[in-house]
Amino acid sequence: MNAIRNEPLSRHALAYVLAGGRGSRLMELTDRRAKPAVYFGGKTRIIDFALSNAVNSGIRRIAVATQYKAHSLIRHLQQGWNFFRPERNESFDILPASQRVSESMWYVGTADAVYQNIDIIESHGAKFIVILAGDHIYKMDYELMLRQHVDSKADVTVGCLEMPRAESSGFGIMHIDEDGLIKSFLEKPKDPPPMPGKSDVSLASMGIYVFDSKFLFEELQRDAADPNSAHDFGKDIIPHIVKHGRAIAHQFSTSCVRSGGEPHAYWRDVGTVDAYWSANIDLTDVVPELDLYDREWPIWTYAEITPPAKFVHDEEHRRGQAVSSLVSGGCIISGASLKRSLLFTGVHVNSYASVENTVIMPYVNVGRGARLKNAVVDRGVIIPEGLVVGEDRDEDAKRFRTTENGISLITQAMIDRLGA
Repeated sequence: MNAIRNEPLSRHALAYVLAGGRGSRLMELTDRRAKPAVYFGGKTRIIDFALSNAVNSGIRRIAVATQYKAHSLIRHLQQGWNFFRPERNESFDILPASQRVSESMWYVGTADAVYQNIDIIESHGAKFIVILAGDHIYKMDYELMLRQHVDSKADVTVGCLEMPRAESSGFGIMHIDEDGLIKSFLEKPKDPPPMPGKSDVSLASMGIYVFDSKFLFEELQRDAADPNSAHDFGKDIIPHIVKHGRAIAHQFSTSCVRSGGEPHAYWRDVGTVDAYWSANIDLTDVVPELDLYDREWPIWTYAEITPPAKFVHDEEHRRGQAVSSLVSGGCIISGASLKRSLLFTGVHVNSYASVENTVIMPYVNVGRGARLKNAVVDRGVIIPEGLVVGEDRDEDAKRFRTTENGISLITQAMIDRLGA
């Protein structure tokens, strides 16, 4: 270990990204794609944040485990993440569930998704394994977490963040002592315990773990032999280490990457339609909490070749314009108005249409005179001329997936049913 203390530990790490989940609370948005492949922020997909964090942290060996409806995710990874070079000791492996251990088993749990590929991971010779969830939005320097892992002589270091107790029942919750040693770990408790001295806050797991490779492999083999295990990090591996080993908490606030004067450490689980809409629309703020313009910590992705966005017509009631909006390449705003909206690549908004508080995925066509408000529109949808969404919640709920907060999710299948 002394030989590598004075160089970045990330050089000796492999990032293993768990990207097999569906994300069923996103409803129809994940009917055809896994949650990590869902579009976010105008140009990127959700998984790009974990992958970019790894690259920006100095990790050059990455593996991505996929499972649920992985085609669009794999295609995105092949197109946007194919710049790694083996001759520079870099690698990028895509590891679909392929029944490598048993002809009857796909990935059973998060730990099993690593266990089934131990031979591939071992071949890279990495000293550390950084386990990442592929479905969260945040910027984080994993080098700082690796350094804490080594300095504290931990068996596992768990990335964690403070979260209001009322919102933390869906996460693994930790109780720690003053030195950061995890005393107990509860997976998705109905009544999350508070942090010491903070009665309304719990300490939640981010699904980020750092292990020494040798120790991880031993734990995975022990767990795989246990017929009563769910073979999951949160349910099985981490609680076992808390009880029998040395598990240390790493506070996200210490390694969160901030580009300016952001007051809070930004982390989002965009796992519901409301949360997804809100996180995207927040990017239209004058100074958003998440800075996508930070050139010091870029979010890498597949950069599709497109012409510039275009705004045409300058007549009363037919003026191509956008206010407080993000508009991606290839979009044409033809005599229509946008307000506080986010448009992905290749969206065409036709004359007399208005779009407000709406997230529109790639290659959508908004018909003439349509009015969209408080909506999320899936990729490739053709919005009929004159369609009105967001002005009558009861009417919206009859036609589209409408949340309690009044956000309407629109897919092509829903549009097709309107004319049936």
